[in-house]
Amino acid sequence: MKLSAEREALLAPLQAVIGVVERRQTMPILANVLLVASDDRLDITATDLEVELVASGDLTVQEPGEITVPGRKLLDICRALPEGATVNVTQNGDRIILRSGRSRFTLSTLPASEFPVIEQINSQLDLEVEQKSLRRLLEKTHFSMAQQDVRYYLNGMLVEAEGQHLRTVATDGHRLAMSEIQLSDELGASQQVIVPRKGVLELQRLLGEQGSAAVSVGTNHIRVSLDGIRFTSKLIDGRFPEYSRVIPQNQDKHLVADRTVLRSALQRTAILSNEKYRGIRLELKENGLVVQAHNPEQEEAEEEIEVSYEGEGLEIGFNVNYLLDALAAVDSEQVRVGLHDSNSSCLISADENPDCKYVVMPMRL
Repeated sequence: MKLSAEREALLAPLQAVIGVVERRQTMPILANVLLVASDDRLDITATDLEVELVASGDLTVQEPGEITVPGRKLLDICRALPEGATVNVTQNGDRIILRSGRSRFTLSTLPASEFPVIEQINSQLDLEVEQKSLRRLLEKTHFSMAQQDVRYYLNGMLVEAEGQHLRTVATDGHRLAMSEIQLSDELGASQQVIVPRKGVLELQRLLGEQGSAAVSVGTNHIRVSLDGIRFTSKLIDGRFPEYSRVIPQNQDKHLVADRTVLRSALQRTAILSNEKYRGIRLELKENGLVVQAHNPEQEEAEEEIEVSYEGEGLEIGFNVNYLLDALAAVDSEQVRVGLHDSNSSCLISADENPDCKYVVMPMRL
């Protein structure tokens, strides 16, 4: 292998894929990235066996070839070189030599044949969606994914394609977030898959505001192709809970509040909540809401705000972090909170735009 490129042409694809290169590896090859040079193009692949990223860059290839090199070291070298510098890469036996100006670096390599690559994913569903829309779906729901839950299927996000809708759902058993967008074309078959947490966060990082994303769903993998980057993730093999049964239907009490005012009141009151359980009490009365918190040190906080609420009074407790996460994800100025009684979950949504829904279970205080 022999190639030359501007520093930026190497740096951009390296930065795109480096997120999946783990610092501590059980397999030495996973600390490396795969370089494949051919036809004046370089493909750089990184994987952790769960998520695979491939990014491409245009450069001058004198001799095609493929080899794996330590990913983070290669990135650090490219970062440290001056802007606009030309980098010459030459393979010499089991070593790679990088030259730029008066700098020279020799890196160890491992054979490309040992690098695990996902080739085909046996696609069963293909669709195209705007990057901005897909990114919004992930941003509106990702915070409700579980972390290291024994119910492994909760440690990820449900992606569901049905009819003309693409939907994402995440839950950790205490709260649930759901968001959906309308697609331009009707889908032939409906499909549900669970994308693991790391894959969701990595894809969210890659998605931009411009351009479209080609999404392919296979039996065991999901693949998203962006401009110059290909993302592939394994799927979690499990059955996601029936989320439609969790979303409350019988809500007879509705509170409408200014999102910023409500959020600020919760943030201030939360300062004196129990640090471990983060519980706060909401007391609803006609056109008013009292937010209360106390902690084991006998300290108390209380704040009253004006809201639009008619109906009988109600007292209910919640984990304040769950409420704040949901309010941060709502776009509109006005937020609607649906309630039934002190033992039932609340439903939070934008007042005008119900395509994002957030369910929070109550706490006993």
